[in-house]
Amino acid sequence: MYYSENKIGEIEVICGPMFAGKTEELIRRTRRMEYAKKKYLIFKANIDNRYSTGEVVSHNKSKIKAIPIDINKPEDIEKYVTDDISALVIDEVQFFDKSIIKLLTKYANQGLRIICAGLDLDFKGEPFGIMPELLALAEHVTKLTAICMVCGEEATRTQRIIDGKPAKASSETIMVGAKESYEARCRKCHEVVND
Repeated sequence: MYYSENKIGEIEVICGPMFAGKTEELIRRTRRMEYAKKKYLIFKANIDNRYSTGEVVSHNKSKIKAIPIDINKPEDIEKYVTDDISALVIDEVQFFDKSIIKLLTKYANQGLRIICAGLDLDFKGEPFGIMPELLALAEHVTKLTAICMVCGEEATRTQRIIDGKPAKASSETIMVGAKESYEARCRKCHEVVND
């Protein structure tokens, strides 16, 4: 339906820890598509309501309109895709269930540009949900780093903080939050507290 001999689809993934600028980079790429007069759709995980329900918003307050999608029903994205769309943009992709992989692969195979941003590691420092498979399938991966809030070195991990202390490893994997609940940490300063 959307396939074109002249269009080459691809999957791009922007990943890294919290406070690395993933959403800023996603918004930057989206604005470049606007300059090129390309039509695109932006989606976000419906559970990410930290700053807005109808926008993708960075920690620096850059924002762009987005369609919230139930993380357990990524197939709802298909309701919005039309023949004139050249790109699909998804923020916080790590929250979606595995069926989004098949959906994004289908659209890339049909010639659409897919741009996703998300955490590659969870707060325990382990691969986050669908991210390993998505990273393996992507044509382009941009891995960003933040600054460790303990030592000031490059941070590749996200530390969850509860009551001023590192969260226990048995905590739920998904807990939406910002500076009140998370810090960027380097490998050395990242702590996993076992029960």
